[in-house]
This record gives sequence, C-alpha cells and structure tokens, in this order.
Amino acid sequence: MDNVSIITVFTLSGLSDIANYKVILFVLTLLCYCVIWLVNLTIIVTVILDKSLHDPMYIFLCSLCFNGLYGTAAFYPKFLYDLLSTTHVISYAGCFLQGFVLHSSVAADFSLLALMAYDRYVAICRPLVYHSLMTKQKVCILIFFAWIIAFYLLFMSTITTAVLRLCGSHIPRIYCINWLIANLACSASVAKIVIPAFSYTFCFGNVCFVFWSYVHLIKTCQSSKENMGKFMQTCVPHLFSLTVVVVSLLFDMLYMRFGSKEIPQSVQNFMAMEFLLIPPIMNPLMYGFKLTKIRNRVLNFICDLNLCEEIQETMSIQDQMSTIYYSSVKTS
Repeated sequence: MDNVSIITVFTLSGLSDIANYKVILFVLTLLCYCVIWLVNLTIIVTVILDKSLHDPMYIFLCSLCFNGLYGTAAFYPKFLYDLLSTTHVISYAGCFLQGFVLHSSVAADFSLLALMAYDRYVAICRPLVYHSLMTKQKVCILIFFAWIIAFYLLFMSTITTAVLRLCGSHIPRIYCINWLIANLACSASVAKIVIPAFSYTFCFGNVCFVFWSYVHLIKTCQSSKENMGKFMQTCVPHLFSLTVVVVSLLFDMLYMRFGSKEIPQSVQNFMAMEFLLIPPIMNPLMYGFKLTKIRNRVLNFICDLNLCEEIQETMSIQDQMSTIYYSSVKTS
C-alpha cells in the first residue's frame, strides 16, 4: 500500500507487438488524422463563413464536427508519438486528461445527435412553430447545455477515479480510459459503478430520445411526399451517424468488459480506436455529400467555377433521380 504514492506514469501496452510495421502504421495514422482535420474543418469553415447556413441544423452539424476534432486531439498526437517511441508511457495527469477528453467527447456526441434529432422533429412534425422554437439564441443555449452536461458528468467520473488508491500502473490499451484506471484500484469502490452509471444512462437516454423522435418522423413523413424528401435528405445522414457511433462504442465497450484476451493485439487496437476513426470521418462526409447547400458551398470553395457547375449539375441530377425513386416507391 505504501507504493501507491510513487505512481507517476502509466504504461500503455497496446503497442507492444508493432515493431515490424510501426512506420507503415505511423504513415497511415497520420494520413487518417489529416483527413479527419480536413473534412471536419471544411464543414466548420463553410458553415461559419456562409451566412445562409446559419440555421439550427447546420449549427448543430458544425458543433458535431468540432466535437470530432476535440475528441481525436486527445488520442492521435499521443498515439503518433508512441508509434515512434521505444517506451509507451503517459504521465499520471496526462492519463486522466486523455480519459476525460475522450469520454466527454463521446457524451457530447450523443447530446448533439439528440439535439439534431429534436431539430428535425420540430422542422418536419411542427413546421409552423419551428422558427419560434429554434431561434439562434435557443440553439446556442441548447448547445451550451449539451457540452456542459457532458463535461460535468465526466468531470465527476474523472475526479472519482483520481481519488482512488492505485496498486498498479499497467493499462492494457493504446490510450487511457477511466474504467481501466479504476481497475487498478487497491480496493473495490461503489463509486466505480455508480458514477459511470450516470454517464451510461445519459447516453442511453439520448439514444432512446432519438429513436422516439424518428418514430414520429416516419409516421409524419408517410403522409407527405415533401416531408419524405426532407427526411431522406436530412434525417438519413443523422441516423447513419448515430448508428456508426453506437455500433463503434458498443463493440469496444463489450470487448473491454467481456472480450477474450486471445484476440490478436492488432484487432484489439482497431476495435479500441474504431470510434475515433470512423465517426469523425464519416459524419462530415455523409452530411457534406447529402446536404445540397453544404455540398454546393464546398464545391465552390475547392474548384473553378466552370468545373463546379458541371459537378453540381451531375449531383443535382442524382438528387432528382433519388427524389423520383422515393416518390415512385411511395406511390407503389
């Protein structure tokens, strides 16, 4: 028990078997991180600079992309450094900071996705009161509370874990998370179960709200071709984003608690970083390609006017064909 006070660093063992291909992995990881910055920053800058995109849906999307950059910033720089290093350690304070940022980013993801679902619910199911309910001031307040609640829940979880007396410093992971740090505690703690339960309940409640809102959305859209078009254009990317986040986290969480240790380390590492790789890339790409206004603005920024017109015409034809298809399906 006297040794607990000398723990100043944690050892991350997830990169113990990568000596033969660490350079290749470094290049691929750096490329992925650059892509994450490129696609998310493109959406953020586009929404900020274009005043016609200062609507609730795009503001929520901008916040979602910012959250993607916030969460990945806690992982990729340290991971890239570890790939080139012979020792894979992280300081005591750095470990808790990394865990806090990763956890709070996940919680904020669920909050923002729930707000986006509420926005689509009001826009489609209650269009007459949409502009009075979703003013810019109310949108900013909603985003503020989405972030502050996520920060508060994970701050409490981090503080609870930080006060535990630890009897080990070995983390079988490529990054720090509170649950694995708490497993190093010298004795069992009720807080280890109770505090994370609030965070899980918060995320699960947001998921339930999203599915509840989509039940009403689908019922409303069945009676209107116009609403069905809105649903396909704005709600499908949102539902895809939610599914990607939930599946990525569910795989990782189930493996972390019940997975077999016989699984190759490379597979374990991919499952661990899946939610830090797929959602931050797929979310802006899905919205960027599916939402016509953002797609057109981005094309205007990145290519010459003549080329943009050709691409926009092609994408417009694809949108029209998609609308005709769903209309025919509805009619049949």
